[in-house]
Amino acid sequence: MSGSGLAEPARAAGGAAGVTPAGGGAGVVRVMLCDDSAVARGAMTRLLQADPAIRVTAQAADGRKALDALAALPPSERPEVVLLDLEMPVMDGMTALPQILRAAPGTAVIVASALSQRGAAATMAALRAGAVDYVPKPGAAAGGMADPRFRDELIAKVKGWARMRKAPPAAAPRPALPVAPARPARGALPQAKPRIVAIGSSTGGPQALSALVGRLDRRLSVPVVVVQHMPAGFTTLLADHLHRLGKLPCAEAKEGDRLLPGRLYLAPGDRHLLVREEGGGLVAQLSDGPPENFCRPAVDPLLRSLVACCGGRVLAAILTGMGSDGLAGSKALVGAGGQLLAQDEASSVVWGMPGAVARAGLPAALLPPEEIAARILLACAEGGAA
Repeated sequence: MSGSGLAEPARAAGGAAGVTPAGGGAGVVRVMLCDDSAVARGAMTRLLQADPAIRVTAQAADGRKALDALAALPPSERPEVVLLDLEMPVMDGMTALPQILRAAPGTAVIVASALSQRGAAATMAALRAGAVDYVPKPGAAAGGMADPRFRDELIAKVKGWARMRKAPPAAAPRPALPVAPARPARGALPQAKPRIVAIGSSTGGPQALSALVGRLDRRLSVPVVVVQHMPAGFTTLLADHLHRLGKLPCAEAKEGDRLLPGRLYLAPGDRHLLVREEGGGLVAQLSDGPPENFCRPAVDPLLRSLVACCGGRVLAAILTGMGSDGLAGSKALVGAGGQLLAQDEASSVVWGMPGAVARAGLPAALLPPEEIAARILLACAEGGAA
């Protein structure tokens, strides 16, 4: 795939159909790789199969061969996750995607995309067409696929989405799961109506954000600021994707933006988003400060800035994601009297970030994204505790 930092595309070796089956195994996540680069397939196979809980059961050099493989594989070897390149000869990934979803219902398709504006646009189109997530292929300048951060993200998304697909659907809405607070009783901290809502997310975040933002609307009487760990270029298109949900006007934040009620502002890739007080209102500030928790944008700087300008009049939500970004900022927020919600483990692709704040006893409740949205609307409309 051009722009991936890999060798020129090579055809799959072995088998007239260009499909390379591999041994399966009970109790492991079965994965199919569909990429026209043999180098990329080999590198991803080695990364994935270094984890004993993952097995690559088939490889294909284009979308047509992937569909042939799905038809030929016995049920015990059919993949639970397909890693799909988008730019391929014969049949590209966008053409193959809906056919893969029809041929293998319940399979999670993760797009493997180039780190480029063109790759970002194609990725967001694939997410709208039914892909569950994406992994940006790192270029040679970033260490290529040997980059341990790429490895960790790839494995986390493959295992996380396989688990999500295996989970039985919820039979009915469940009550909020309270978290035992490691702080004074809620009655001891009177909480006024929030001035702003802040959301932090990472691995699996685009889908969680879509579910949450899709249930907010212009009734929301405060602005919403969001940090999603994403490369530059991708955030612009994620903001457009969220805007297309038709509920809240959404855009990438710009320096000096006055934050208006009923609007969502997304941190741009590779810039921290901060908020400051100015003229009696709240204004966006972008920062090129060093990464925090290996991330830029990061959640912690945003939450610190909100505590500085709003005190406890902040409602924050920590969604699915690897690592613990947001933990330090959430401690400061709750200590100032702010309100915190976190995504529950069952609905999280990776329960790293929300799990970290939950283990610290910080959230008022653990909820799926749709229910977090309902609590946000309630808290901002009535000024009550979320």
